[in-house]
Amino acid sequence: MALLVEMGWGGLVQYPDTITWTDISQYVSTARGINISRGAADELSETQPGTATLSLDNQDGRFTPGNSASPYYPFVRRNAPIRIAVAHIPTRSGAAPYPLAQLGDDFDDGRVDQALWPNSYGGVVEQGGVVRIPVSTAADAGLQSVRQWTLKGSRLTAKLVTVPKAGGSSNAAASMWVNSTTAGTRIGWRYDALTGVLAAMNQTAYFDGTPTSFTYSPIDHAWLRVRESAGTVYWETSADGFGWTVRRTLAAPAWVGSQTHAVEFPATRTGGTSDFIEWDLVGAIIKPRFWGMVNEFPIEWEGLSSRVTVTCTDLFKRLNRLPVLRSMAAEEVLASGPTAFYPLTEPSDSTSAGDLSGIGAGSLTIQQAGTGGTLAMAAAPGPPASEDQVPLFTPSSATAGKWLQADMGDSVKQWLTTGRPVFECWFQTTTGGRAIMGLASPDLQYVHVLSLSGGGQLQIEWTTTGETLSITPIPFTPGLADGNWHHVVFGQYSNFLFLDGALAMTGVPVTYGSDQRTLHIGGYRGTRLWSGSIAYVALYGVTQAAEARLAGHYKAGATGYAGESAAARIQRLARYAGVDSVTIIGDTFDPIASQAPGGTQVVARMREVESTESAKLYAERDYYGLAFQSRDLRYNPDPQSEVFTVTYADLEPGTSISDDDQKMVNSLQASRPGGATQRVTAPSSVAAFGLYEPQPLDILKTNDNSVLDAAYWVVSRYANPEPELREVAIEAYTMPNYLDILDADISSYFTVYGLPSQAPAPSMRVTVEGYTETIRERSHVIQFHTSASFKDSVWVLGDPVYSRLDSTTRLAY
Repeated sequence: MALLVEMGWGGLVQYPDTITWTDISQYVSTARGINISRGAADELSETQPGTATLSLDNQDGRFTPGNSASPYYPFVRRNAPIRIAVAHIPTRSGAAPYPLAQLGDDFDDGRVDQALWPNSYGGVVEQGGVVRIPVSTAADAGLQSVRQWTLKGSRLTAKLVTVPKAGGSSNAAASMWVNSTTAGTRIGWRYDALTGVLAAMNQTAYFDGTPTSFTYSPIDHAWLRVRESAGTVYWETSADGFGWTVRRTLAAPAWVGSQTHAVEFPATRTGGTSDFIEWDLVGAIIKPRFWGMVNEFPIEWEGLSSRVTVTCTDLFKRLNRLPVLRSMAAEEVLASGPTAFYPLTEPSDSTSAGDLSGIGAGSLTIQQAGTGGTLAMAAAPGPPASEDQVPLFTPSSATAGKWLQADMGDSVKQWLTTGRPVFECWFQTTTGGRAIMGLASPDLQYVHVLSLSGGGQLQIEWTTTGETLSITPIPFTPGLADGNWHHVVFGQYSNFLFLDGALAMTGVPVTYGSDQRTLHIGGYRGTRLWSGSIAYVALYGVTQAAEARLAGHYKAGATGYAGESAAARIQRLARYAGVDSVTIIGDTFDPIASQAPGGTQVVARMREVESTESAKLYAERDYYGLAFQSRDLRYNPDPQSEVFTVTYADLEPGTSISDDDQKMVNSLQASRPGGATQRVTAPSSVAAFGLYEPQPLDILKTNDNSVLDAAYWVVSRYANPEPELREVAIEAYTMPNYLDILDADISSYFTVYGLPSQAPAPSMRVTVEGYTETIRERSHVIQFHTSASFKDSVWVLGDPVYSRLDSTTRLAY
């Protein structure tokens, strides 16, 4: 086992695909160990932010913030990305020839292992926890094994740490090969330092006429692998050694299945300046344990020695410090990347309205035409589901009153000119013949106005010559001056117009404008002044048709996406938080009620969904992403789905069985927004133990029956909890199924066999709710927080085990 601790110096956790990782494993104190906590204490508790604590050797000051002499300066700072993994190094077993998957070396002992690499040449050395191969003008060099390996049904893996530079050479290359018995016939990877190209090759006579080649990326191609399976050879790359991308496949050459192979990492250079290539962790199997950010780098001293003990938190740290969300109507716009966005939700004493896009558009200010009329901020209710207050325009006439105007600035003009403008807004009125919004160039050559005709029909007024505005009516949109809120998206890229989420017209005959930076809202140049309300005005500069996606914002303001599945809701909320990766696990997700109003943080809203679904939400441990598990993932645990098994004799001290009332619930009151308040009880449990009723369950179901189902599910599981194992501690490193144990995560199953005779049963199957682990040199202790798997047994008609309702099972929810 080797530790793999990497820092993403200068990277941002919210942009994981742009992080270049630096291995700092050699500075981690394995004596003090790494402590990691993940998940929940039990199945009734929320999963907590994952944490990791580790101690770093800071003798040379490399982990001192602000130290300009640090090789990581100036990026030793709070919130630096970190990831932690265990690298399992395989060992040989049995007799030669060995499968290539048993070739493993972490290069950590400072000397080339002559038993593994007896044929190395050209000055290969181990230093700093890697193997360094000269790419020299003096002589070729290479790390080379004895011929005792086979690729068939196996694999060769290595981490590519440092690539050579061109250095003025006419030829400079380094490779990773599986060699046949014929010179020049080989399979592997080749890096060309002159072109920066990485090639997946199947060479014969040192030549491959059709390699798969691509520009090398230190992020995406940090790991290389060649493997054979069922007659096919795969060339694969990985950013972390855990998740792999296939780059090339080929029917395995005959020699792959008939010969014994040697492995070689050669390097060569002709002319120029000598340097080196570095490899690490040959054959390693990577098991991620933590992905997050460092909270701080506190320096401490022990005599003259300096250490930095850092505490790290997973992505929930960032999510928990995000500001409260606005209404869904506003968040949908923000998540779509507007060029300018004026929600118009300022308080009543405001005299202007601002842009929230982040591009820097100028603010809207109140303009006066003629005399009289009012424009009152926060004076009218916004779109139905939003609960926002928005402006009320009350002109004295079409030409006397107030409207809003902004010079949005040069940056916005450039965005809208490079792309093509898309208008989006909500409007409400009972008066036709008025202008909703207008966009114009300063010289008025390019003008586009969105307005209503006298009969309340939507229309586009426009010019690209500075002449009188042409009017393009939008068919099938009459009667919009009906006092109801309406949503419109008009895009000048594809000339589509959407009304209330539906396509109203394709190919609107309007020519797009450029150099437009002046925005009018509630009228245009002091005429056709709006009577009613306008909200959530957004402009986009798009280079591809995006109008259909924007049209989906209608549901945000109209219904708050009430009725969408809980899985879709979690993905939507994650998008508001800037998290693109959400792994949905399981199949049972109920429709969920609206969460349209603003005022709460994104994590709080996610937890509402989690509670409503009896689901599990947590951060991934191998990537910047979330996982959301449905409750059905745990239904009727199948022995085949067990991650591992363990005997009581192999457990660490402290294992005990609990039988208390900590989890007991025999009465529960439940309700939903706008629905009935209902109560479920278990009379026999109440009679035997007294009343155990927790806080009422207030969940986001869309009908009363679903609320009742949710309440019954809780009471049926916890009316009379049976004895259970809640803590299981394992020294995993010494176990033959070590890698299987490392695969266990939240909601995994395993069984403990051979319990003492005093136990309620000789074996108990448990579900993982979370764990704490301590990783040291040749030690990896994992304390699993567990619950009894039988609680999740659900009724199945005719099944010999699961058909006894209220005996071994309960109705599925």
